[in-house]
Amino acid sequence: MLQISNLSLPVEAGPEQLRRKAARLLGVAPGELGQLRLVRQSIDARNKGAVRLVCTVQVSPPEEARILARCKSGQVSKVVRQPYAFPPVRRTSPLPPVVAGMGPAGLFAALFLARNGLPCIVLERGRDVDRRAADVERFWQTGALSPVSNVQFGEGGAGTFSDGKLTTGTHDPRIGVVLDTLVEFGAPADVAWSHKPHIGTDILRQVVKNIRLELLRLGCEVRFEHQLTGLHAQNGALSALSVTAGGAVYHLPCDALVLAPGHSARDTFSMLHAMNLPMEAKQFAIGVRIEHSQAKISASQFGAFWERLPPADYKLSCHLPSGRSAFTFCVCPGGQVVAAASDQGQVVTNGMSLRARDGGNINGGFLVGVGPEDFPGGDPLAGVRFQQTWEEAAWILGAPPHQPDNPCFYAPAQTVGDFLAGRPSQGPGTISPTYRPGVTWTDLAQCLPPYVADTLRAALPLFDRKVKGFASPDAVLTGVETRSSSPVRILRGSDFQSAGLAGLYPCGEGAGYAGGIMSAAVDGVRIAEAVAHSSTP
Repeated sequence: MLQISNLSLPVEAGPEQLRRKAARLLGVAPGELGQLRLVRQSIDARNKGAVRLVCTVQVSPPEEARILARCKSGQVSKVVRQPYAFPPVRRTSPLPPVVAGMGPAGLFAALFLARNGLPCIVLERGRDVDRRAADVERFWQTGALSPVSNVQFGEGGAGTFSDGKLTTGTHDPRIGVVLDTLVEFGAPADVAWSHKPHIGTDILRQVVKNIRLELLRLGCEVRFEHQLTGLHAQNGALSALSVTAGGAVYHLPCDALVLAPGHSARDTFSMLHAMNLPMEAKQFAIGVRIEHSQAKISASQFGAFWERLPPADYKLSCHLPSGRSAFTFCVCPGGQVVAAASDQGQVVTNGMSLRARDGGNINGGFLVGVGPEDFPGGDPLAGVRFQQTWEEAAWILGAPPHQPDNPCFYAPAQTVGDFLAGRPSQGPGTISPTYRPGVTWTDLAQCLPPYVADTLRAALPLFDRKVKGFASPDAVLTGVETRSSSPVRILRGSDFQSAGLAGLYPCGEGAGYAGGIMSAAVDGVRIAEAVAHSSTP
């Protein structure tokens, strides 16, 4: 198999033009290429007057050796695909593994264990994705929050109500099998080759459901509204779990637990801390959601070609003389800002897009990194309390004048022009906020640490130089965003087990080992391998 990189094509090019371009580079007729597989496609918009597609393909010509010997282009190389192989299963315990949490980490851990002869018991504190979607929509319409079924908790995890991005900064060899698995269960085929793959919240919900149906077919037992509330040990090893369901607690024998709690399982973090299991506070980020006109951002990014291309996004960062850094995160083209609270008395924002990304606004997290040195207290849960402090401040600030207790989870909002000027906003400009149930126009500096507000103000003009219009006075800021990643890390050793309890496998974003759907799913596969390969107990 040959790989041909950096094939530049007009934005309107189709498969036949791509085939002809690849054949010309190899010096053969298009029909001599054999099967052609697109493995990467990106957009080169450095020259706004001549935006191009840049493609990488793999081909299998019958005369591969002859063609490779003759071709001197540095764009051509020989590749040998290495199929993913699950390691040998050594586990002999009569007890089934238990997976707690049905986000991407837990789902992929359970799936790869079950596909290799180890069906699991899967515990999920929330509800199935269909009931969960109805609960979330009710919350967005009325402010009626379900503590067990919301944007953070339930089948699919927090990523279910997002853009469904599959980008990751890791280069783990398991990425390929994760992408193939997602496509198998209903993700669009282009996630396997897009430079910035995304599924969309509408498609992702069905993918999640399809994986659950496969788990059931493979012999797994899936228990919704069953929350892990305690761990029991004998001789330094996990022996059983306490699980709460329907107001009652039951005892579940267990010697291998994949703990994939998600980044908002604060009660689980408290339970582990009370048991003195090794944990530490870790870095995350805090800030706001920023909303712009999608058409204007696309025009800024792609020039005159913008209407012939998918909605544009951006990825921006800066390091300031203060030592603080600001960056954009989880950008949702054509999407909406969503209420993402999981507790009463706290306002949290996030972003979400459908597969089509056809909304009028683009939004993204506009964040500042914070770390343990910023958290009062110095204990492993200090970051959790830090999050809660600013979420509670946003709750108070977002309360409408006629509803001072904020029963509907209104969020505080401000235009960029007013934020830069340091004055409260009285209403929107040309950009209407998409956050539901609604916003209260105010001064966001009252629900952000002063150094975060200062860093965001300093970053706005810098980002505007990179993406014209980013600091538009009418752009909308909605606060607060605090759940960019887990505030804790549950320490694990080289065998992927807890440093303080054998048989406990901390996993995924909530445990502090991932940052998004893809890296969490990869960690789930990694932990499944560790559970299956361990011969203990």
